[in-house]
Amino acid sequence: MRNVLLTRHAAALLSTICLFFILGCRSTVSDKPIDAATTIQPPLGLPPVPFPLDNPPTAATINLGRHLFYEKRLSKDNSVSCATCHDPALDFTDGRSIAQGVDAALGTRNTPTALNSVYQPFQFWDGRVASLEAQSSIPMTNPAEMDQSHKVTVSKLSKNTAYQRMFAEAYGSSDITIARIQKALASFERTLLSGDSAFDHYQYQGDTHALTPSQMRGLSLFIDPNKGNCAACHTIGPQSSLFTDGKFHNIGVGVEDDGNLKDLGRYLQTKIDSDRGAFKTPTLRNVANTAPYMHDGSLQTLQQVVDFYAGGGNSNPYLDKEIKVIKLSGQERADLVEFLKSLTGRPPVHVGPPENQ
Repeated sequence: MRNVLLTRHAAALLSTICLFFILGCRSTVSDKPIDAATTIQPPLGLPPVPFPLDNPPTAATINLGRHLFYEKRLSKDNSVSCATCHDPALDFTDGRSIAQGVDAALGTRNTPTALNSVYQPFQFWDGRVASLEAQSSIPMTNPAEMDQSHKVTVSKLSKNTAYQRMFAEAYGSSDITIARIQKALASFERTLLSGDSAFDHYQYQGDTHALTPSQMRGLSLFIDPNKGNCAACHTIGPQSSLFTDGKFHNIGVGVEDDGNLKDLGRYLQTKIDSDRGAFKTPTLRNVANTAPYMHDGSLQTLQQVVDFYAGGGNSNPYLDKEIKVIKLSGQERADLVEFLKSLTGRPPVHVGPPENQ
């Protein structure tokens, strides 16, 4: 009996030791920021900035994420960073029809702007993930982008004393993990906001002089369901406007001569037939600065975009019901283009390459 009791005591002691060890390890590599959340103030025309409860933005995580966003050591040959494709000088796009990664490898789609991506319910053209945290790690391993395993990325950064310090400031220890990298990048990307445009002053402050007569006519066409009907997908709200419904539509881009779709888009994620050739509605904010357009970068100017929609897109069995031929005069098309220019907002501050990187 005494031996049995000793065995039970030993087992209990071992269990307690293991529990303390597990809890200790968890606290050491916690992925939750240690500081209180900081307020990210959205500019005029944008709603409050959402964030997950397990990743509140803090000054330290935003600073760390800013460094990581411009960090080329995230790529296989130390030549590509997030900012390579999301260049602040190009409104966080790359100006290319198709994205280009390490070794000049070409992707399959156009680089969308990272501005206001925090508000998107889905990330990527096909909506393969639902959060900025999940999105941030995918380009690192993509062979056509950074082409580097997470293990190698963590190893590279772990050798850098400056990063050790920044991770400790953000998370309470110098441990560098892919989860912490993801969360820091996402926190920084939540600051990439652009609003306070001429449209916002007109729409939300009642400044009747903020838009030109041509832009006001363009706005009327934009929201008229019997004319431009653009607001059916590029939505305008009573208090804020994202200029996207966050949904997926087949607008007839990428239809080959034989009627087949070059890129199946959302269908690749859902396997639902109606999603064939459907892509996420992009935001139109700062659209005048983010050419070329469409998921394949096939249209070079806003005039071409307006002409494409006016022509009803390209016919295919999955074409969205909102896409139809509309009669627009040359002046009306020019007015629509001018209105789109009014959506260029005030650029975010403190988001460029950090000093002394």
